[in-house]
Amino acid sequence: MPVRFKRPALVAALALALPIAAHAETVWNFNMFGPKRALTAGIEYMAEAVAADTGGELTINVQYGDALGNRKQNPENVKTGVYEAAQMCVGYYPNKYPLLSVMELPFLAPRDLATRAKVEMEVMAHPAIKAELEDRWNSVFLSPAFLPAYEFMGNKRIETTGDMKGVKMRISGLNAKALQKYGAVPTMVTAPDGYEALRRGTIDSFGFPYTYAFGAYKLYEVSKYVTEGLGMSGFMCFQAINKDAWDNAPQAVKDKLPEYQRGAIDSMLKAYAAADEKWRPIFDEKVEIVQVDPSVRAALAEGASEIWDEWVKEQEDNGRPGRELLEFVKAAVKKHGG
Repeated sequence: MPVRFKRPALVAALALALPIAAHAETVWNFNMFGPKRALTAGIEYMAEAVAADTGGELTINVQYGDALGNRKQNPENVKTGVYEAAQMCVGYYPNKYPLLSVMELPFLAPRDLATRAKVEMEVMAHPAIKAELEDRWNSVFLSPAFLPAYEFMGNKRIETTGDMKGVKMRISGLNAKALQKYGAVPTMVTAPDGYEALRRGTIDSFGFPYTYAFGAYKLYEVSKYVTEGLGMSGFMCFQAINKDAWDNAPQAVKDKLPEYQRGAIDSMLKAYAAADEKWRPIFDEKVEIVQVDPSVRAALAEGASEIWDEWVKEQEDNGRPGRELLEFVKAAVKKHGG
């Protein structure tokens, strides 16, 4: 059972996440890659709310920078209870969340953040997605971790599709197919490795949620250009908890999970808005902001349906309800006005 009781070392570590009562009994250790940033505002809100509602008897110990384990092993480590919960991004784990990768299909997810959050919450509640988490990974959806649309920052100026030819661009596998049609060379690099990859020239341009991620990871320090207007889909991220730990959670916490999730969404939306106000002027000073014409984005999106159909075929060939999931997402996007 992955429920852990406090130890002196953990008490000290908890100070990095939130203040808690000295009589805390149960700790959920949460592994977060990268630093504290807009993306982490949701889980930080949830940690504070849970600690307050349980009088400190249950706490979520948010640890940053892969402090608890390598981010590439988060699914396995949560499954086996090495730590109770973690940040997951589907694009980091090829073939581990095959059905959930539907949300990484190019130009499918809404660009508006509030709308995207609504769609993602519906997708995470779909029985096939719940089964994918539980049956394959002994985990349960804890909290959303939606991302803004992706732009590209780096040392190659990208304004048209022709500018992508031969450019080593960091983007997830499914979105990469849209770029490959124009000669881009997709290269997968994890977020914390982006700074060095750009500095050394391992990649030419880094796809990231705009603006907060570029700022949080300081990529503008090793870049010359950033796009505005591509607005591509990126990773589907979420936060998961070990099912055994969740099953042993206080019933009051289980009952309030929807409330915690709504609070997490609101916290992230506010944090992203604040990040835009902070980072956009800094980018304007440090790099050239390349305005991409809507016709360029339209050209990239033109072949999206073909990529969607390829994804469906792959899922169906492996006995998974790909068509059902794609149609479900399309209906959710339409329902919420995406």
